[in-house]
Amino acid sequence: MNHIFGILFSPLHEWERVRDQSGTVGGHYIKYVLPISLLPCIAWYYGATRIGWTLGDRVISLTPHSAMQIMVLFYVAIQIAVGVLGYMVHWMSETYEAHTSTIDKGVAVAAYTLTPMFVAGVIGLYPILWFDIIAGCAAAGWTIYLLYVGVPIVMQIPRERGFLFASAMVAVGLVMCATLLGATVMLWDLGAMPVFQE
Repeated sequence: MNHIFGILFSPLHEWERVRDQSGTVGGHYIKYVLPISLLPCIAWYYGATRIGWTLGDRVISLTPHSAMQIMVLFYVAIQIAVGVLGYMVHWMSETYEAHTSTIDKGVAVAAYTLTPMFVAGVIGLYPILWFDIIAGCAAAGWTIYLLYVGVPIVMQIPRERGFLFASAMVAVGLVMCATLLGATVMLWDLGAMPVFQE
């Protein structure tokens, strides 16, 4: 967890620390991914059930049971996404002749790259649609910047090759987003759809 502030405010130095530290996939999950990914889930649960969204003169909120079901699925989706991205970083590392090609480094790159998205999830405590969109776009931009800066450092490859590597990872991320949208539709059909309070 001590990488949060470094990765957000001095990423070049922090990526060097990530490169030099040793760890395991389980260690990255237990020490970082599992705790930090709770932030957006708890925040959005509270915001969706207690505060709600204001549309005109109406306030729309979810029932606690419905929100809990959705947030548990959201939490599981985050864990899967980090694992898949980490594996893809590891799998592609050979193609881009990376010096560091262990799966734990791939998970580290995926987890620390997604830090701005996890932190921005706290805005769910008080959901305001226009502010959520702006904050989400800013967090996504910072996430992509971290990926482009971090891949060459952690994988110990030239910046030009790192640019291509990071671009491939952005493409993987976009495919995962489309997959997640499809999975959401299927889960809604299976009964995990939002139920609104009256």
